[in-house]
Amino acid sequence: MQTTFTPQQLNDPGTARANEILRACVHCGFCTATCPTYQVLNDELDSPRGRIYLIKDMLENERVPDAKTVQHIDRCLSCLACMTTCPSSVHYMHLVDHARDYIEKRFDRPWSDRALRWLLARTLPYPMRLRLALLGAKVARPFAGLLPDARLQAMVRMAPRQIPPVSRNDDPQTFAAKRPRRMRVALMTGCAQRALNTDINDATIRLLTRLGCEVVVARGQGCCGALTHHMGKEAESHAAAAANIRAFVAEIDGAGLDAIVINTSGCGTTVKDYGHMFRMAPLAADAARVAGLARDVSEVLMELDLPKGADRGIRVAYHAACSLQHGQKIRTFPKDLLKQAGFRVSEPADSHLCCGSAGTYNLMQPEISGQLRDRKVATLAAMRPDVIAAGNIGCMLQIGGAMDVPVVHTVELLDWATGGPVPPAVQRSGKSMMLTPALP
Repeated sequence: MQTTFTPQQLNDPGTARANEILRACVHCGFCTATCPTYQVLNDELDSPRGRIYLIKDMLENERVPDAKTVQHIDRCLSCLACMTTCPSSVHYMHLVDHARDYIEKRFDRPWSDRALRWLLARTLPYPMRLRLALLGAKVARPFAGLLPDARLQAMVRMAPRQIPPVSRNDDPQTFAAKRPRRMRVALMTGCAQRALNTDINDATIRLLTRLGCEVVVARGQGCCGALTHHMGKEAESHAAAAANIRAFVAEIDGAGLDAIVINTSGCGTTVKDYGHMFRMAPLAADAARVAGLARDVSEVLMELDLPKGADRGIRVAYHAACSLQHGQKIRTFPKDLLKQAGFRVSEPADSHLCCGSAGTYNLMQPEISGQLRDRKVATLAAMRPDVIAAGNIGCMLQIGGAMDVPVVHTVELLDWATGGPVPPAVQRSGKSMMLTPALP
């Protein structure tokens, strides 16, 4: 794609990076075939190619964003399926992130949008604040239909009916390996996940220590910054990321780390991009070190001696989170691990398509998100699984709220298969006795 940025415009690192990405695009349209919003809305401007044209025009002309451009950019899920499909390796993620930052600084949103975005940014990244909000949503659930905004209704209805107690495993501490130590790793405990589902971190710690890892919960870590990053709130997202970088570097320079383990794939995609986010900042070198050590939990487990289990007779439908398969290009490891543990694993049709969760997307764009959820649930239900496994808390909530089948994190099944407790979601489903696997 030909661009006409001036030398002065290219002095801005964000614009210079956008120029590189735009020039890589050859207008082929392959991205439209795998874009969820294009499939639902059938509008060229709601495809990656259409959004690229809008972003190019906005940046080149230094326009104050108009409502139409903002609407189409807001409708992007950032699922990154287009990056998997693109034959020209267009780095759409960096482009749309820069566009969102540009919009946030220049577009005057309606007050209701500003208020909702402010509320989400001040709540979701903070576990205790989120817990209080979830309690409020629980009280408001019977009256959700009376709320004046569909987005507020979605927020209330998405809140889980059961709010787990605080897990002390998320406090700064070190967990010793249960066998001769093979690795020393830091576990990113996350933010919203600590309020919404404490079982995931608990299972991850049990599993890693059982397989020979010393697991550190670093003091000072918190939200990875993804939630505010995708809202275009650069200052807030970078502040959160910087806190993590300092926390993990303290461990790297202390007793050392072999990996930073992340069990929420949306966070993993962001942390692995810290080097780019801070490329022009004083923290650039440390950010690159942290990004270089960041691993999805499935990547680390592939390096450990996961016991091989006999066929357990349990049918697992594996949902591939977009941030894992498209953002991090990890497609086979979770399935391989589950099969090795003795589960019968399969994937639904159109497994490359987003479930509609996408961070705060299901709260900000509930109608489109609902359509994508219903499509995903239909393909999963067609497989008649005993349990559904996923690697991202957002996907788990999105799918679990619309199905009777228990939805659990991959590590919960692996922990269960190697001596851990029955995943609570399976226990609550009433299927725990029927599905209890024999130990290897």
